[in-house]
Amino acid sequence: MSSSAPPPLPPEPKKSTPWPGFDLGLPQTGPRSVGRLGRRVVALIIDWLLAVIVSVAFFHYNEFATLAVFAVMQIGFTLTVGGSIGHLATRMRVVPETGGAVRWWRPVVRTVLLCLVIPAVIYDQDQRGLHDRAAGTLLVRI
Repeated sequence: MSSSAPPPLPPEPKKSTPWPGFDLGLPQTGPRSVGRLGRRVVALIIDWLLAVIVSVAFFHYNEFATLAVFAVMQIGFTLTVGGSIGHLATRMRVVPETGGAVRWWRPVVRTVLLCLVIPAVIYDQDQRGLHDRAAGTLLVRI
C-alpha cells in the first residue's frame, strides 16, 4: 500500500457582501443606495408603456419604432435629467460610478445594451446589470 497525500480542500465559498452596493461604498437604504429589482422593473414597465403609446400614436404600433422610441427616451432623459421617466417616477437616477456628470456616451452604451435585453438581466452582487457595468454607471435611489 502506498501512502498518498489527502485530496486538496475545496476552495472556500465567496463571502457575500452585506448588501448590494457595499463594495461600491453605497449605503444600504435611502438616498444613493442601489436601486433594487422591484423599482427597476416598475421603471422599465413605465418607460416601455410610454414608448408603446408614442409608437401607436405616430407609427401605428411598429415593434422597431417602439424600440427606437424607448432608446431615444432612455438616452435623452438620462442626459438631460439623470434618468428616464420611469426612473424618476420610481425615485431613481443614473449616475457615473466615478462621480461627476453623465457624459454623452454612457447613456448611449447603457441603452444599446439594455435594448439587447441579455446584458440587462445578467447582474452582479451589487445588482448592477452588465449594461451598467459596461457604461460605468449606477442606478441609485434619490
